[in-house]
Amino acid sequence: MTLAMTTRSPDAATRTAPAPPRGTDPFGLGVASGDPLPDGVVLWTRLAPHPLEPWGGLDDRRYRVEWEVAEDDRFREVVRRGGAWATPEYSHSVHVDVRGLRPGREYFYRFRSGGQISRAGRTRTAPDPRRRLGSMTYAFASCQAWQDGYFTAYRHMAAEDLDLVVHLGDYLYEGGIMPSGGVRNTPVHDGLRFRCDTLDRYRLQYGLYKSDPDLQAAHAHAPWLVTWDDHEVLNNYAGQVADESVSSVADFLVWRANAYRAFWEHQPLRRAQRAVGPDMPLYRRVAYGDLVEFDVLDGRQYRSDQACGDGARTDCAARLDPARSMLGERQEKWLTDGLAGSRARWKVLANQVVMAQNDFDPDPGAQNFSMDFWDGYKASRDRLFRSIAERGVQDVVVITGDAHRAQAGDLTLDFDDPGSPTIGSEFLGTSISSGGDGSAGGLPPGRHDPVNPHVRFRDNRRGYVTCTLTPHEYRASYRLLPQVSRPGAPVATAARFVIESGRPGLHAEEAR
Repeated sequence: MTLAMTTRSPDAATRTAPAPPRGTDPFGLGVASGDPLPDGVVLWTRLAPHPLEPWGGLDDRRYRVEWEVAEDDRFREVVRRGGAWATPEYSHSVHVDVRGLRPGREYFYRFRSGGQISRAGRTRTAPDPRRRLGSMTYAFASCQAWQDGYFTAYRHMAAEDLDLVVHLGDYLYEGGIMPSGGVRNTPVHDGLRFRCDTLDRYRLQYGLYKSDPDLQAAHAHAPWLVTWDDHEVLNNYAGQVADESVSSVADFLVWRANAYRAFWEHQPLRRAQRAVGPDMPLYRRVAYGDLVEFDVLDGRQYRSDQACGDGARTDCAARLDPARSMLGERQEKWLTDGLAGSRARWKVLANQVVMAQNDFDPDPGAQNFSMDFWDGYKASRDRLFRSIAERGVQDVVVITGDAHRAQAGDLTLDFDDPGSPTIGSEFLGTSISSGGDGSAGGLPPGRHDPVNPHVRFRDNRRGYVTCTLTPHEYRASYRLLPQVSRPGAPVATAARFVIESGRPGLHAEEAR
């Protein structure tokens, strides 16, 4: 199989039009903001009057898009405005890096093309890094397979008072959509039935996902920090290594380039994160005053191939090899040095796959690990944990996606030693929809898993996690839904945990 990126001719962007055709909504994929700074934020939209048609229903011309930012939702106090070109080279997406805003402020934004106006979005700049911040609240989520269920969790998330949303990957799934639309029972056209590999095909998949009204509501409600996992490209890929369905490394790098470019086109990311061929600089650090620093990790682009097979659940010597890395040498050093040098009270690692040890074998005489988790990269995890311990880094919290289950527990220097010191905690968020409805129960809050005693909670329902931070406490609430197979499910808090600053280890609270 030989893959190719779809590109426009060199002179495509020289053809211009004032606006998309009238009679259609060019903003059918909504609006978004992201990567907040104390003086600015990225604003995003994509002109796509027909999102499920090639090129979003537009031709190879570029279109003028105006934008404005105001201090009120009626746009009476506009503080910034400007214009940008939506070009066919980037699927008529628009990424505006607005600067000159005030720190820690709520703003509203919207776009205009011709006489048509987008919905208004709400965003918020990060606080002044020199300011002592009293509190902030954010939510995190991951894993949203469209055909597995409705994105109802996002509708509830959009009703919460949030400063930020962190998305930990699997924003879409690369597989074809079944003709019936899966659980949603919404038939799809033939162009969506085959696995993504070309740039055009990924764009169609994003068009489907971003047409979801609940996802659009969450994007319009607060700024997002995004990273990816594997399904934005190909299941369980590792660096330049794909599965046997891809015939060569060269072919996979073209595949990866298509996926990375489409990811950038559809997320509120700055130009500095734009994909260049099969490479995309995604890991980065975002601070909120002196209260919290988010280290946004990339656990796919630079990792070593999985030991003993990517889908293996086993215990093999290769997973202990110190030459193998989850993050790659440069990102690993960036992370450990950043943690040691941080002046923030809380250090939050936005991480893709389970970091804590997870032994799947109930037999105390045997061990069974996922080679795709950090368990498959034990030496890499040990280096990170030793650096945290030896350099005296405190108040480390890891937030994680991927596993389609809710789980909370502590991170210890040596998981096989019951007396080993705790160096942080991990909150594993469940999926938005992937895996279908799931089921309640598993491990009640505060109980200890007999096989993995550092784990204190587990539940297989869908939802998200809301976290509120102060200089003294980190509180996490698991917000779960009874089902996603039908729209409109209620949400409830299934578990609540608190971490006290300077005292590593989480504690369960009564959910209410």
